[in-house]
Amino acid sequence: MYDVIIIGAGPGGLSAGLYAGRMGLKTLIIEKLTPGGQITQSSEIENYPGVCEVKSGLELMQCWPEQTKRFGAKIISEEVNELRIENGEWRIKTHKNEYTSKAVILATGATPKRAGFKGEQEYIGKGVSYCAVCDGYFYKNMDVAVVGGGDSALEEALYLSNIAKKVYLIHRRNEFRASPLTVKKVKEKENIEILYNTTVEEVKGVPFLNTAIINQNGEIKELKVDGVFVFVGMNVNSSLVKDLCELNEYGEVKVDLNMKTSLDGLYAIGDVRQNSVKQVVASAGDGAVAALNVVKYVKNLKD
Repeated sequence: MYDVIIIGAGPGGLSAGLYAGRMGLKTLIIEKLTPGGQITQSSEIENYPGVCEVKSGLELMQCWPEQTKRFGAKIISEEVNELRIENGEWRIKTHKNEYTSKAVILATGATPKRAGFKGEQEYIGKGVSYCAVCDGYFYKNMDVAVVGGGDSALEEALYLSNIAKKVYLIHRRNEFRASPLTVKKVKEKENIEILYNTTVEEVKGVPFLNTAIINQNGEIKELKVDGVFVFVGMNVNSSLVKDLCELNEYGEVKVDLNMKTSLDGLYAIGDVRQNSVKQVVASAGDGAVAALNVVKYVKNLKD
C-alpha cells in the first residue's frame, strides 16, 4: 500500500513525486514511456526560470527523475489500464500488476492531435511526424512542411529550418496565435515560407511521402515536400477518470486551487487539468501544490 501513486512522469508528475517523497509519503510514480513527458520532444527551452542557457527539453528534464528518486519516490515503467476506488482504497491496474494507494495524482498530460488530412495515418513514419526533434534529422537538406499556427508549430518550424533546405509553414488562418517574438523569428528566417489561409487536403507518395495536396484560398495546389510535421494541438489523456470525477466540455479534469478533483483523494495536474497554461514551470508548480495537499489528506486519514 502506497500513500500516493502518481500516474505520469512528466514535469508535473516528477515534481509531485519529489515533494511527496520529501515529505515522507510512500510514493510510486508509474510512467508508460520514458520519464520527462512531452517536453522532452521540444527542441528549445529558453524561458524556464533559473536556467540561463537555452536547452532542449531532453536536456532540461535529464536530472529530474534522479532528483525525485533521491527523495524516496519509486519510478516504474508500466502502462495503467484501470483506476478505481474500493472501500476507500485506490486500485491501479497495469498490464503487469495491481497497486493500491490512499491517494492518486493524475499527471497523464496530453497527446498530439491529428490534422485530419487524407493519408495522415497511413504515412506516419513514412513522412508524417509529430516530433521535429525526433525525426528532423531524417530530412536534412530536404523540403518539409509544418502544419499549425501556435507556438509549438512555429518553434518546430524554426528548429527544422536549421536542418531542412526549405520549410513551408502552413496555417489555416491569416495570422498566428504564437507569441510575437516567435512570429518575428519565423518571418526573419529566409528558408521558411509562410502559407496563410491554407490547409493540407492529402499527402501522397510511393513508398514514402513526396507530395502534399494543399488548399490555398480555395485553390488546390501540389507541394513537393519529403515530410509533413503536424502541430495542431493536443488531446487530453483523461480517459482513466472519465467515470470517476467531473470533466469539462474538452475532457479536461476539473480541479480546485489545491488540484483536487470532485472525488476525495484524487488530484489532477498539468495538461490534463482544466485551465492549464501548458508550460513546464506551471506543471511543476501543479505537482508541488498537489503533493503538499496530498500530505494533508493522508495525514487526516491517519488521524
